[in-house]
Amino acid sequence: MHSILKTSLAAFVAAGLATSATQTYAQSLSGDLVIFSDMSNPAPRAVMEGMVERFGAMHPDLNIELTVIDREAYKTQIRNFLTANAPDVANWYAANRMLPYVEAGLFEDVSDIWEGQMSEELASTKGALTIDGAQYGVPYTYYQWGVYYRKDIFDQYGLSEPTTWAEELANCQTLLDNGVKCYTIGTKFLWTAGGWFDYLNMRTNGYDFHARLTNGEESWTSDEVRATFANWQQLIDMGAFIDDHQTYSWQEALPFMVNGEAASYLMGNFAVAPLREAGLTDDQLDFYQFVEITPGIPKGEDAPTDTFHIPSGATNKEAAREFLKFVVSAENQTLINNGSNLGQLPVNAMSSVDDDKFLNEGFDMLSNKAPGGIAQFFDRDAPAEMAAVAMEGFQEFMVFPANLEDILERLEAAREDIY
Repeated sequence: MHSILKTSLAAFVAAGLATSATQTYAQSLSGDLVIFSDMSNPAPRAVMEGMVERFGAMHPDLNIELTVIDREAYKTQIRNFLTANAPDVANWYAANRMLPYVEAGLFEDVSDIWEGQMSEELASTKGALTIDGAQYGVPYTYYQWGVYYRKDIFDQYGLSEPTTWAEELANCQTLLDNGVKCYTIGTKFLWTAGGWFDYLNMRTNGYDFHARLTNGEESWTSDEVRATFANWQQLIDMGAFIDDHQTYSWQEALPFMVNGEAASYLMGNFAVAPLREAGLTDDQLDFYQFVEITPGIPKGEDAPTDTFHIPSGATNKEAAREFLKFVVSAENQTLINNGSNLGQLPVNAMSSVDDDKFLNEGFDMLSNKAPGGIAQFFDRDAPAEMAAVAMEGFQEFMVFPANLEDILERLEAAREDIY
């Protein structure tokens, strides 16, 4: 177990947070605060460790023990550690991804944290943390998905940002004619294919249909779902995606875009940092909202929300509640989501959005250009069992599109069993 020792209060102030915030959280806390986190990639881990250090500086009598677990391993371990030897605070995800743990009584009701001013400041994400009128965690970041692309390659071939499906297909054909794949993707861990399904389905049938489908209220063999896959197959038949994508993780698919072998990536904003680190400049890299497919359907967007929860078996719930309040405070939200840290969007409406090209575009898109609704992402909006079966089907379809009928029948059978 990795124990983070307290830093001086000067370190907290140096981080740029106001003294008034220190006074807000001056309540004396003691004992041990045990935190399990899946923020294992370098930048998120540094953010997590920084939050622990600053919170520790505010509460010198509190011993904070932080354990960081690889994200994929965390997903398989969470039920075990929530059931036995639960930490006081744990990372997880919003919406249906937290539902099984709420239903099993493993997550604490923290509705009291959401009362008053906090409810107003976090209004945009409250629904994603609410089940049967109660809140079971707090958000700490969310981020836009969309198409990140090589602007210099687009410029080279006279392409502009598409806004319609016809323009998307035309751009793609031009790229292919010049030996450039339209999209990089790594489907080794399946969820990236889920992002493609989300957008194609929301653009083909609308957010409301997509929500009903992930809630088990629509059939996978319906005409609407078939239309979504028909649109997807247009891209597959063109050869739009990189070859052998099922052998790559999302990170392993980045070099295709960096090297100019593929022009774009449908991905979350977390892809920006590694693309910059690989040498792409903001003059080379740009972003556009996924195009309209069915005219007139309001655009819905994926904006996954990452969260903190208090396990029901926690032993220091007082300190855990104070830590959650600290996490969502406007000052902390501004700091951890800036371009030098998570590079994402703050959940607190009183926070400042960092002056970063992609954060500003994402904030504008989610605030002003997503009238259809905000989805959490396929494997969060659908129950875990359904998400696993469906995303296997999505990957299989991308490799073997002729298997569509078998895939749809399998997904429909799963829907009838799981829901």
